[in-house]
Amino acid sequence: MQQFIGRFTLFISLSLFALAAYATPGINMPYGVSPISHDIYNLHMAAFYICCVIGFITFGVLFYSLIKFRKSKGAKAAHFHEHLGIEILWTVIPTLILIALAIPATIVLARIHNTDESALTIKITGFQWKWKYEYLDQGVSFFSVLATPQDQIHNKAPKNEWFLLEVDNPVVVPVNTKVKLLVTADDVIHAWWVPELGVKQDAIPGFINENWIYITTPGTYRGQCGELCGVNHAFMPIVVKAVSQAEFNQWVSDHQPGSKQAREEALKPLPEEQLLTLGKAQYEKSCAMCHQNTGLGLPPSFPALKNDRVVIGDPKEDIKIVLHGVPGTAMQAFGEQLDDRSLAEVISYVRHSWGNDAVNQSRKFAVFVQPQDVANAR
Repeated sequence: MQQFIGRFTLFISLSLFALAAYATPGINMPYGVSPISHDIYNLHMAAFYICCVIGFITFGVLFYSLIKFRKSKGAKAAHFHEHLGIEILWTVIPTLILIALAIPATIVLARIHNTDESALTIKITGFQWKWKYEYLDQGVSFFSVLATPQDQIHNKAPKNEWFLLEVDNPVVVPVNTKVKLLVTADDVIHAWWVPELGVKQDAIPGFINENWIYITTPGTYRGQCGELCGVNHAFMPIVVKAVSQAEFNQWVSDHQPGSKQAREEALKPLPEEQLLTLGKAQYEKSCAMCHQNTGLGLPPSFPALKNDRVVIGDPKEDIKIVLHGVPGTAMQAFGEQLDDRSLAEVISYVRHSWGNDAVNQSRKFAVFVQPQDVANAR
């Protein structure tokens, strides 16, 4: 009897947990804001209900048998080993259930990868540890990097609501528009995953996988890399902002490549104070994950920048490495990721910080780098 009470208690607990999972958004799959996310959710709930029915029937028969044929009522165990009808029954029924689930699942899977009639195409490239977005028809491209302050990451400041889920440049798309996603990676396998959009697409180097989104409700939707891609896997979030068509058109206009006058303006010399202030912000966003705020790095994968032979040497060599990276190492090429001003700022900050400025001055190497220097090195 005690064993029966224990099993009955477990059954009740599992039932209550299942009901709680269904009722609690934080546990159950989100319904989402796109037709595909709705299809996935409905398929998930159908399978969930079928599992619940199977569980109730299975445990119901179990508990009925425990009560009806318990030893205290004088029940005697039957001695049989096989029953052809039962064998057929418990083979055919699960097969029919699997077929019933496989048909709608196949239909949804086919819809997920049907990118026909897309009005907008975005190429998404995963990097360690950031995303690059290219709007192929609009001529707009940018990198999207974690914007959570380093002080929050290192527990020196209170964490905000969107800790590790905020970026400097979100993806902007119009609502009620089918957007084709071309997903790939530059280095290792990543996965572009936004739960509320019903999208989780692997990003594999050398391959381009297709998917699509269609957002019906304006708003901001957040996700993360869904593949364990390295030591800073937790630091490459995704933010998608859905806006009206008019707002999207304005955003495209604001982010298209600048005019000749704008490019000339971007190459003007910057005061040293500005180079250091903006360079520090850029360093914390693009470099600190690997080389640390202290400049001591995480050797051997991420070497220290304090007293490094490159940053206390010829600035031309420094610029070259930052522009083109170091093949065979974790040092990426930032030439396509940052513009000349941003590169000048971050290089100047590193050459000035952690005592590097004194060494450069003593060796008669320039401490500060200007945007024109970077442009000449390209």
